[in-house]
Amino acid sequence: MGRVEGKVAIISGAARGQGRSHARLLAAEGADIIAIDICADIETNDYPLARPEDLDETARLVEKEGRSAYAAIVDVRDRNAVAQAVDAGVAEFGKLDIVVANAGIAPLTKGGPRQAFVDAVDVDLVGVLNLVHASLKHLTAGASIIATGSLAASLASQNTSGMDAGPGGAGYGFAKQVVAHYVNNLALQLAPEFIRVNAVHPTNVNTAMLHSAPMYAAFRPDLENPTREDAELTFPFLNAMPVPYVEPEDISEAVLYLASDAARYVTGQQLRIDAGGTIKAVAWSG
Repeated sequence: MGRVEGKVAIISGAARGQGRSHARLLAAEGADIIAIDICADIETNDYPLARPEDLDETARLVEKEGRSAYAAIVDVRDRNAVAQAVDAGVAEFGKLDIVVANAGIAPLTKGGPRQAFVDAVDVDLVGVLNLVHASLKHLTAGASIIATGSLAASLASQNTSGMDAGPGGAGYGFAKQVVAHYVNNLALQLAPEFIRVNAVHPTNVNTAMLHSAPMYAAFRPDLENPTREDAELTFPFLNAMPVPYVEPEDISEAVLYLASDAARYVTGQQLRIDAGGTIKAVAWSG
């Protein structure tokens, strides 16, 4: 028996990166997967997002694990489209047990347009709200909601990273802070129904979001056109453990735990998979 055997999970941002990793591991542990992703670029986000063939590959990997996949191209900023995809997935599988609100962008461009702030907030915060709220009517006792936050939720008010990521970076940090607060408050509301709500907060993760020109520039504002090698010299500075980044699978293991019955009494938690980034940046408060 897998740790989520017989459960159904919906995952946003599932076409690649952390979302694909979550889909693959949850499927390997027995869950059927509703996978959604925009599969298109957003103008202010200066690195390419996933494509339809990426979402198809996620579905293939789920099916390779012996589970079923329902995939839909959806922009999480569109509440009606999200609700339609949720309802269609539930019609396909008959229920919904796990919601993984993972879709995110990082339009980190110094001196970028103010629209980048709007887009970061709309995807990274409003997208979380849209998926969770569209899913709520399908959830019953034992269900688990998991939101992807970020180490940035801790750093946004600390000004310790030395990064200059423009309006998009400001929007990203704001969105992740509010996601953490939202998880805390929603968990309290749903606890009497035995529906759990938690967040995972990664540090840098080895995905296409991290390995992109805007991210390299944010980490190396001293260079005009920094390379991956230039940026990787500074990646470890965020963390207490001397590593540049963690792997998507490291986050997926935390998602799996929170999705499983092993975490049946775990709710309202901010689970940091951040190589000690938070404890390095934020003073102990007791």
